[in-house]
This record gives sequence, structure tokens and C-alpha cells, in this order.
Amino acid sequence: MTHALIVIDVQNDFCPGGALAVPEGDSIVPGINAIMDGFDAVVLTQDWHPAGHSSFASSHTGGAPFDTINMAYGPQVLWPDHCVQGSPGAAFHPALNTDRADLIIRKGFNPAIDSYSAFFENDHQTPTGLHGYLKTRAIDTLTMVGLATDFCVNFSAVDAARLGYAVRVESTLCRAIDLDGSLEAALQGMAQAGVTLA
Repeated sequence: MTHALIVIDVQNDFCPGGALAVPEGDSIVPGINAIMDGFDAVVLTQDWHPAGHSSFASSHTGGAPFDTINMAYGPQVLWPDHCVQGSPGAAFHPALNTDRADLIIRKGFNPAIDSYSAFFENDHQTPTGLHGYLKTRAIDTLTMVGLATDFCVNFSAVDAARLGYAVRVESTLCRAIDLDGSLEAALQGMAQAGVTLA
């Protein structure tokens, strides 16, 4: 068993004071740092949107943050502008131990499609390259932590389970947006996919 820690989107814009702040998003950082040395590999993911990304409410006339629209690949929540490439908001939280990372995966950089999952863009087909990396390292077991439980952690965990990994989500080291019941739906969906919720 080769075990990797996947640290999802612990970035300034998802922490208090950020453009898409997750309540208490920064409170998980010390706990994440504390467990990093217990894994064979550490991977960080980073939301990395070009300005004017199609998932931003500001890119749609009359669109408001948290509205849902239909895109070619399915329903898409419209977000406040966040994690714009090279901006302070896109940077990792300053207290996160990024030196321990073997790999940083950037996602959401295609202007036409959002990417919640660490494995695929939101069309569920276009790969990020993470699966190939983990396979070449013979990693078969994943623990996921980070932001937000009900979006990027959820999509990443379900995709990982579908790809055949043993997946555990360390709930105490995640925080949720909880948009209209999205947290409960995510927890149920992860459990049904075979994800262990710790």
C-alpha cells in the first residue's frame, strides 16, 4: 500500500477574507501540516483561473454569484471571481507547508470549463494528469483534506474512488461552503461511492 495525502485548494481566496471564503477555512492548516510526514507522497491542488473565467458570475450578463446555469458540460454554479492566476487570492495560505509537496496540480485554467476535481475537469472526461502521476508512483491509497468539502473535495474523492483508489476524507481537516444543502448531498454521494469519511 502506497499512501498519498491530497491537499485540496488551501488558498487565500477560500480562507476568511478571501473572495470565496469558506467559514473557518484557515483553521485546518495546522492540522494538515502536522500529518504531512505520515505519507509516502503529498500532492497540493491549486484552483488557477484565468481572468474572465466562464464560471465567474461577472462573465455572464445578469448572472449573480451562486446562481446555477447550464453549460455544454452540465449545470455550473456561478462563483465570485476567485483564484485568478498570479493573484494573491490564488496563492496558497501562507501557513501551509508547501515545501513538503511532491507535486502541485493546477486546475480550472481552461477558460471554457470549470474544474472541481483534482482528476478531471467538470466534463468528467478531460484529465488533469493526476491519475497518471499517481499510477507511475504506484500509489493506491489516498487521504483527502482541504477546501471545500462539498465541492472540490467531494468531486475529487468520488472520482478517485471511481478510478479504483482506496479513498479516505479526513472530515476534521476539511471545511464546507454548504450551499442549499450541498454538504449533506456531498457526504451521501461520497459514502455511496465507497469513500471512507473519517
